[in-house]
Amino acid sequence: MLPLLNDKITTQVKAVFEKLQSPVMILFFGDDEPEMNEASAPARQLLEEVAALSPLLSFEAHDLHAEADFAAQFNINAAPSFTLVSVDEDNFTDYGIRYKGTPAGHEFTSLISDLMLVSSRDSGLSPETREFLHQLTAPLHLQVFVTPTCPYCPRAVVLAHQMALESEWVEAEMVEAEEFPALANQFSVSGVPQITINHGAGTVIGAVPEGQLVNEIRAALRK
Repeated sequence: MLPLLNDKITTQVKAVFEKLQSPVMILFFGDDEPEMNEASAPARQLLEEVAALSPLLSFEAHDLHAEADFAAQFNINAAPSFTLVSVDEDNFTDYGIRYKGTPAGHEFTSLISDLMLVSSRDSGLSPETREFLHQLTAPLHLQVFVTPTCPYCPRAVVLAHQMALESEWVEAEMVEAEEFPALANQFSVSGVPQITINHGAGTVIGAVPEGQLVNEIRAALRK
């Protein structure tokens, strides 16, 4: 099997990973059925190659159907999907950071940024946004629809994942619209990035600034 990452990219990513602070595990959920594995296999290979670039990263693969109960703990219901969790000895912490689809193209940047984010255990958000998120008392679900060719999508994905890291009430999911067209059609995705708030209570088009996204979330929560 030929590697997906060339030597140049591997060298660049290794240099970035020198700043990793704490262990992170990639929990991957694939589909081993022959007709479905065509989509899961490339995603799995990419994540395995990335995890091999630092001793602070690890990778664990699970079958979505054979381990449905475990997948349900992370609200994962489709393959390929994965989540990033922090690891402390034999325990891990789930921050609600999800990926549905392969982080290819520009979304590879999101993956690397998110690994650094989880490793730091610090969202990096403004004090105002942190205060807003700490006041949440009900679940907040963010879906960021992307395509691999969109240069603006990683900023929207990472911002949503920063919010998930900051608050236990927030679950944020990157959705690769081309891999999951039915889901994209369900939420009338016509341009990316599109952030869908609480399953359609609000919709934001574009990689908007942090403060604007907070305002859009506030408006959706009032509905």
